[in-house]
Amino acid sequence: MSQSTPTLAQLQRGLQLSEQIAALEAELAALFSGSPAPKAAAAAAAPVAKAPAAGKKGGMSAAGRARIVAAQKARWAKIRAGKAPAPKAEAAKAAKATGKKKRVVSPEVKAKLAAAMKARWAAAKAGKGPSPTSKKK
Repeated sequence: MSQSTPTLAQLQRGLQLSEQIAALEAELAALFSGSPAPKAAAAAAAPVAKAPAAGKKGGMSAAGRARIVAAQKARWAKIRAGKAPAPKAEAAKAAKATGKKKRVVSPEVKAKLAAAMKARWAAAKAGKGPSPTSKKK
C-alpha cells in the first residue's frame, strides 16, 4: 500500500477526532474516580470550530456603503436645488479667479515645435551637440 500525503482537511479532522478522544477519556476517568470532569476536558469534547475559509479581504459593509450613498444623494440634492455649485462650475470659477487662461497652440506652431525637436534629436544622435535631455550648466 502506498502512503500519500494527507490533505489539510484530513489533518484537521484527525486533530478534531484526537481532541474528542482525549476529552472523552478524561471524562471517563473522572466518572470512575468520583471527581467532576475538568472544564478543559469538557470544553474540548465540544466540536472544534473550523477556521474561516480564506476569501475576499477588506471590502465595505452594507452600512458603510449606505452612508456613502446617502451623503452623495444629499450633495446632488443641494446642487439641483441651487444651494451648492456643481463640481465643474467650481473649477471654472477657480480658473476665472486666478485670471489664468488655458493656452491653445495652433497646428502650425505644433508642427514647428515637432520639427525643431526632431532636428535636435538628430544632432544629438550624430554627436554634434548635447542631448536634448541633458541640462545646461
